[in-house]
Amino acid sequence: MLSETLIEGLESYRIGSKIRALRASKSMGLAQLGDHTGLSAGMLSKLERGQVVPTLPTLMRVAMVFGVGLDHFFQPGETAPLVELVRAQERLTLPNVREGDVTYHFASLDYTVQGRQTEAFLAEFPKGAPESEPHEHEGVEMIHVISGWLELTIHSRTHRLEVGDTLTFDAGFPHSYRGEGQALVTLRPEI
Repeated sequence: MLSETLIEGLESYRIGSKIRALRASKSMGLAQLGDHTGLSAGMLSKLERGQVVPTLPTLMRVAMVFGVGLDHFFQPGETAPLVELVRAQERLTLPNVREGDVTYHFASLDYTVQGRQTEAFLAEFPKGAPESEPHEHEGVEMIHVISGWLELTIHSRTHRLEVGDTLTFDAGFPHSYRGEGQALVTLRPEI
């Protein structure tokens, strides 16, 4: 059985609506498509409505009927404007640990959004937690403190941020965090 995260990731490709569009482009009914693929009309209906996740062999049967490759189902969707909702309870939250102690928890706010230009995280710093391990990565990082306070150490300097403060920096240099409360962290992967 697939996890909710995997199902949501697959849903972002809108495979069912792509099958429906191919069928509609040929004015073909579900029963006709079933005759060509060996799949029942009921199964095809469930695939189109996103109630069943298709296997690769099932997709290949459909693709062969319409003369498209499997890549057709995994290309970017319609050219509709990007609108992607991630509910609070659906966030992927992970701890950052240093020597067995949680330094902060970070929740990805937009991990399901395809083709995103930035990454957004909500970081929660427990009271009395140790400083995070210094780390570096590509891109520009922006931190905005929502509650409490945050200290960011970079280039041998510690910057203390209070509620409402924002700090933007080149994340390609070693940096670490220590704080108490919540901060919004936005990362633009390329600089």
